[in-house]
Amino acid sequence: MIEVKNREDRKIVERVYREGQGHIFRWWKELSEESRNRLLDQLRSIDFDLLNRLKKKCDEFKREEKRACEMEPVDVIRVPETEEERRREHEARTIGEKKICEGGVCAFLVAGGQATRLGFSGPKGCFPIGPVTGKSLFQIYAEKIMAASKRYNIQIPWYIMTSETNDRETREFFIKNNFFGFDREDIFFVKQRMIAALDENGKLILDKKDHIFVSPNGHGGSLLALYENGALEDIKKRGIEIISYFQVDNVLINIIDPVFIGYHLMEKSEMSSKMVRKKSPYEKVGVFGRVNGRVRVIEYSEIGEKDMNARNRDGSLKYSAGSIAIHLLNVDFVERQVNSGLNLPYHVAYKKIPYLDESGNLVVPERPNGYKFEMFIFDILSDAKNPVIMEIERDREFGPVKNKEGENSPETARRKMCNLFGSWLEEAGVDVSRDEDGNVVGEIEISPLYASSSDELRMKLPRDFIFKTPLYLGP
Repeated sequence: MIEVKNREDRKIVERVYREGQGHIFRWWKELSEESRNRLLDQLRSIDFDLLNRLKKKCDEFKREEKRACEMEPVDVIRVPETEEERRREHEARTIGEKKICEGGVCAFLVAGGQATRLGFSGPKGCFPIGPVTGKSLFQIYAEKIMAASKRYNIQIPWYIMTSETNDRETREFFIKNNFFGFDREDIFFVKQRMIAALDENGKLILDKKDHIFVSPNGHGGSLLALYENGALEDIKKRGIEIISYFQVDNVLINIIDPVFIGYHLMEKSEMSSKMVRKKSPYEKVGVFGRVNGRVRVIEYSEIGEKDMNARNRDGSLKYSAGSIAIHLLNVDFVERQVNSGLNLPYHVAYKKIPYLDESGNLVVPERPNGYKFEMFIFDILSDAKNPVIMEIERDREFGPVKNKEGENSPETARRKMCNLFGSWLEEAGVDVSRDEDGNVVGEIEISPLYASSSDELRMKLPRDFIFKTPLYLGP
């Protein structure tokens, strides 16, 4: 056992050895005093009791113990098809717009990740995605919130969750871009907690001689981040009642949606979610289902083959309500969850984790070698009263940016943006060139500050407008 003089330091060192994690002191003798203190400080932040519980989860994961669950389909507010459904949508829009105008809604972006999978060095929100301008994801979201603020004549505050990994870079990016036109006090950064990973033998992993590998604790940790960083108190002081939650990788997101907000209010819901119809039984998204009478998201890995392929009488998928990480949360519901300890389960993910080899050199593995742990925000859905699940049109509001190439890549996201903007132009009476697959020929980008819908676009376009690409319409 290594020797330390401070009594408190001795306690943590003894605990580390007692837990069988003494290997992390392997390079202790060659560390400077500063590096030793850095490692000890990190160890103080590790919850070893939690790690022991997570080890058991890893064992279940390795044995592939997937507990199937008995579920039923959920009721969904579908995309309007009948006159009555359109009337109800109009009613919801009116109610939602009133709440927005009253200053009752804020935006909350979860952006704690890096864009490593996209081959980009930096926070994912900094990734350039604009088809014509190359605007970052952050800028596009900023313009959407600013456009809604102007439309409803109220400044909508924006809360952004970062992580230890990208907090400094994210803040610097916003400073460099002058906060995209926001007043500084209307953007509030919160940093989520990190959690240590474990290797295949249940050991902590060093990625530096004085640092244990940690990763963000998942989007479920976002609610704790709001509380611990003072953002929840700020939200309450502003009189905000509803948090519009979204994640950083959906470029088509409708952040401040009056229809969604209206349905949420009409049903007196504490938490509401948007969904898309699954493209196929095997699309890797969780689905909304009812388990033991409560609405929840059932992970893709939890759904058995029989349920995955189950059909309704008309041939449609029985469990088709795909979860896409768009939620509304009542502020008092979030506060109640946090005050009760936010007892969310951790989910295990088998991942590639960088580590130090026998010589102290950093190795980036080519295959998964350890386990990361995350909490998911949708796990609190089962605690919410009157949850609303609202269907959206995939091509209008869901453009994920997750993979470097192929499905859900920047290329497919930009194509979705161009196709959406092309449909707005067509709805405004403009002829748009499309290829045999129905995709717009060329690049189109319309800033939310110019138009956020085909109706807005129709009012602004000159009558003699002719479509030519590349086309950018901005303020």
